[in-house]
This record gives sequence, C-alpha cells and structure tokens, in this order.
Amino acid sequence: MDVTAATFEKDVIEASKRVPVIVDFWAPWCGPCRALGPILEKLAAEYAGRFRLAKVNSDESLELSQAFNVRSIPDVRAFRGGQQVDQFMGALPESHVRAFIERVVPSPAEVERLRAAELRAAPDLAGATAALRNAVDLDPVHHLARIDLAELLIEAGQHQEAARHLDGVRQNVDWDARVAALKQAIAFASAGGSESDLSARVAANPSDLEARLALAGALAARKAWREAMDQLLEIIRRDKSWRNGEARRQMLAIFNLATAQADLVSEYRRKLGSALY
Repeated sequence: MDVTAATFEKDVIEASKRVPVIVDFWAPWCGPCRALGPILEKLAAEYAGRFRLAKVNSDESLELSQAFNVRSIPDVRAFRGGQQVDQFMGALPESHVRAFIERVVPSPAEVERLRAAELRAAPDLAGATAALRNAVDLDPVHHLARIDLAELLIEAGQHQEAARHLDGVRQNVDWDARVAALKQAIAFASAGGSESDLSARVAANPSDLEARLALAGALAARKAWREAMDQLLEIIRRDKSWRNGEARRQMLAIFNLATAQADLVSEYRRKLGSALY
C-alpha cells in the first residue's frame, strides 16, 4: 500500500488503531531499500493481516519525510494505537526484521484477548468468554488473558474456575491490585450470610464490627458499592486498625472493582483519606 501525505492520517494513524501499521520510507534509487522491501513484503504476506505494510516514497513525499525527521533510508516506523511505537533504519537481515515485527504485532493469544474486549463491549459475554479461553489455550502464561477471563467468570458466578485462573497469574506490579480486587470479589460472593439478618445485627449493636464487615461483603457481592463502602468507612472510623486494617483493604479492592463509577470511587477515596488521617 502506497501512502502519501494526503492519505497518511487515514491509512496509517487511524488504521493503526485497528491493526499495527509498518511504514517503510524508501526511494527507487536506494539500493538498501530494494534489499529491504522484498523482506517486508514477504513478512506482510506471512503474517496474513496481523499488520499492514505502508510504503512512503520519500522523494515524492518530502513533507512526510520532513515531518518524521527521516535522515537516511530505508527508515522503518511501526505505528500502533495511533502512535509511533518503534523504529529501525538500514537494510537489516530478515531475522532482525522479524524480531522487530514480533515486538509490534500482537501474538495470536493477544489477538483473541483484544477480540474478547470487542465482544464484551457488544455485549456478547459468551463470545468474549470463549475468546479468552482460546487466548489462554494458545498461551497459558498470557496473564492478562487469564485475569480478563477470571473477571468474566466471576460475573457469571463461576467462582471456583475464576479462582484457579487467578492463582495461575504471577505477581506483577502492573496487575497485582486488579488480581487482589478480583480475589476479594470472589470472597464477597462466597461469604454468604443474609443481608437482612446482618443489617439487623448491626442495627442492634452498631459496635459489632464483624457483622458490619460481613454486611459490607454482602452488599459488595451484589455491587451495592456505595452502601458497602459506607459500612467499611464506619468500621474505620470506629477502629481503623481493627483486624490489621481489613476494612481499608476491602475498600481498596472495591475501588478497583468499581472503576466504571469513577466519580463514586473519587468520592470515597476522599472519605477514606479523611477517616484515616
């Protein structure tokens, strides 16, 4: 696909939001460009749509070359999500070009995970769950796929399978808080106890922190986040160190579970700060 300044926004920037785009700045007189071009074209055919190859004739598109500060050719840029994410210059051997593409192009498992996100937004939860199962089958150590799958399983009430997937996720600062929140969601759902009975216990004895904590869990299990956090805040106000700060930990978990309600989370972060300090 030949690209010019007039088509760059549509064919590269916008297109890269759907699939990675590799842009090859070249010129007909450039010997290294003639060596690199067939390698890129071969790999584009081999990857069968997992990335798009765009070619910019730097002689005919001086404006683009200047905009991207192209100083020598071939100059290859990778775009993903509307942004440039990687680059190399010169006629590299095929093994190096392949490694470059592998850094940019999502793996088959990641393709399935991204497809699951689209299905979930549709919403097609069954389709999303199937796609995430495929992702985990393709790459058992794709931890984000496992986490996404566990989240859908929790929503479907399949807590034991969700817990197994979460137990298979290695620790990483990028997702530890989310994993902890999902494990807490399973704990909320598994705690049991009648909400009405727990409410009666709290009403009869406001200092019964065990009952209040159990009530918060019952409320959180049905995603009554505000009411659950009100109970947890009351525990903190009465005894912030009770059970080594269990109420605070559960509030932090709810913050991660209720991300779709940003205003509510912000409100209760402020309330938590006031209660603690």
